[in-house]
Amino acid sequence: MDEQTRSSSMDRRTFAKTVTSAGIGMALGTEAAFAQDPVAAGRRKRYALVGTGGRSSMYRTAILGTYREHAELVGLADKNPGRLKLAVDDAARNNVTVPGYAHTDFDKMIRETRPDAVIVTTVDGFHHEYIVRAMELGCDAITEKPMTTTAEKCQQILDAKKRTGKNVRVTFNYRYAPPRTQVKELLMAGEIGDILSVDFHWLLNTQHGADYFRRWHSNKVNSGGLMVHKATHHFDLVNWWLGANPASVFATGKREFYTPSMAKRLGLNSHHERCLTCDEKSKCTFYLDLNQGSNKSLYLDQERYDGYFRDRCVFRPDIDIEDTMNVLVHYDTGATMSYSLNAFNAWEGYVIAFNGTKGRLEHSIVESGAVFSPSDVVGAAVAGGVSTRIIPMRGTARSVRPWTGEGGHGGGDVIMLNQIFLPNPEPDKFVRASDERGGAMSILVGVAANKCFETKQPTSIASLVKGLTSPNFAPMPRSTEPVPMPRRG
Repeated sequence: MDEQTRSSSMDRRTFAKTVTSAGIGMALGTEAAFAQDPVAAGRRKRYALVGTGGRSSMYRTAILGTYREHAELVGLADKNPGRLKLAVDDAARNNVTVPGYAHTDFDKMIRETRPDAVIVTTVDGFHHEYIVRAMELGCDAITEKPMTTTAEKCQQILDAKKRTGKNVRVTFNYRYAPPRTQVKELLMAGEIGDILSVDFHWLLNTQHGADYFRRWHSNKVNSGGLMVHKATHHFDLVNWWLGANPASVFATGKREFYTPSMAKRLGLNSHHERCLTCDEKSKCTFYLDLNQGSNKSLYLDQERYDGYFRDRCVFRPDIDIEDTMNVLVHYDTGATMSYSLNAFNAWEGYVIAFNGTKGRLEHSIVESGAVFSPSDVVGAAVAGGVSTRIIPMRGTARSVRPWTGEGGHGGGDVIMLNQIFLPNPEPDKFVRASDERGGAMSILVGVAANKCFETKQPTSIASLVKGLTSPNFAPMPRSTEPVPMPRRG
């Protein structure tokens, strides 16, 4: 995601003034210009990208390298001119000249570069503005997760999709990781019958987890909190794994670790503004050195343009997101899920169990921070941190050798990028591609959870937006199918 604070992101009034000044005539003219399908026309598909922070590099690299025969990067936009120049220069090193635009010149970029699709990798809270405007100007939209951060912004996207007929794609790369796709295949095959309940626990350690509390994510207005920014991945996985839609949510959340009082309990005199100027950095193991790696070029060197600090203290009092969350979700199939997310754990990864009419599927991935033996609770056969096993009802458990892959997100990124950028990608029986419906279903669980934190009452998904229909899912075992009688104990 693009590392900008709310104050340095697009000002809503400026955006509105900019986009409306272009006029309806321009929008209609652009729509006509994009009417021809690029594949049918025998040309490369044209992409513009808005938001040039860390996450955008995956898409830029893909278009400029692996998929350059099929894709063309024609425009870049960002709030921060220094970071924008880095992206423009990166394209030049690949012998591609790409113009850069200020974020307020979004309409101008579309008019001058004539993209077929706009890729959105800005701060989460502003995804909706670019997604909606891209569709209004005749472009399809591809957005990083989460699709957006509130029910109101989600409604704007759903309405724009209906109004314009353009396409929205939400890039849920977790679906594509080989071990997670393997779980989907096992569930589709009916190994444990139809699923009645799910137990899901996600752990973030004090390296990765802490990072959300020093960046723009630490304010809910930017990210929707971890229930939206991070857990949208997890809620989407379960929606997709089950082939089901969330119906209602109840949740509790709190922040108890990343607090000023915890700083003192850890032996610090106080919280501070940022790591760079902290006079206790020598004794704080949460210290982040911005002079190391890409953080210097992407953020420290660019502070003079927008005043965004990438290394804010994780214990400061103005943080308003939770670090400990528990959620109960009811699905339209009758299944229920118990979910937890904690951001200060000793290891990072997850443990999930599906309880079905024919047995139980246990699956876990240890991403970092711990080594487990086969006898540990995480799983029976750990291979590269991945464990999957099937336990038939009244039967003997068997381990499943995990599928593997290479590259980002366990090999999932390349599979997803093939689907996005190849003109004729292979058919996908797992239906891993997600549109605005899947994007909405995942974020609305987090939005509902945030509402529960405030009201202490359950929240219906249907009460949050109007006109949302079910995403496309691969066929799954259902409760109307016969179930074999369990063997005698």
